[in-house]
Amino acid sequence: MGIAERKEREKTERRQAILAAAQRLFNEQGFDKVSMRNIAEAIEYSPATIYLYFKDKNELLFALQNQAFGQLRRAFESLESIEHPGERLQALCRQYVEFAIEHPELFELMFIMTGPMEAVEAQGERAPWASGRAAFDRVVQAIQHGMDTGVFRCPDAEVAALMAWSQVHGLAALYLRKRLVFFPEEERMAYMNKSLALFNHMLEYGL
Repeated sequence: MGIAERKEREKTERRQAILAAAQRLFNEQGFDKVSMRNIAEAIEYSPATIYLYFKDKNELLFALQNQAFGQLRRAFESLESIEHPGERLQALCRQYVEFAIEHPELFELMFIMTGPMEAVEAQGERAPWASGRAAFDRVVQAIQHGMDTGVFRCPDAEVAALMAWSQVHGLAALYLRKRLVFFPEEERMAYMNKSLALFNHMLEYGL
């Protein structure tokens, strides 16, 4: 391995070490309480070293957000073998809700916090929100497949996907923020699944 290759590998490893330490601290203390200096101390780097890789905390959060979306996208990809469009869409929606419940800190980072999106806006038109779009496109593709096969009756796959995304986001947020406490705890997931099934039914009969 040449000098240039070794330096690039070391740079990549150092960047991943920073992200791993940041994620661990965020999980333990919350996003607001962790500073760039805290992260540097956790891995015995100087704060100046952290800033060589991330210009500010928002940019670091955005990098972690990209990783989280990659995790969700891979979970979605595992469902692509489901042939029936309605069953696939239901599975995607359930996966989204389950992901949010299993990883509430990542859900917060991906869909609630403004910091990562401020990093996107700072980059301007040259850097659209590719990671979010890639996950959303999985839902679009499932609905488009349903339209192409005559299972779903709706005029626009992206509009229908936005409705589906909004619904599962809302369900996940309501659950995580304890806004479903008026349902018995053992029945909450069943109510959410019935809500998702109803949306599928609406697609099949036309929005």
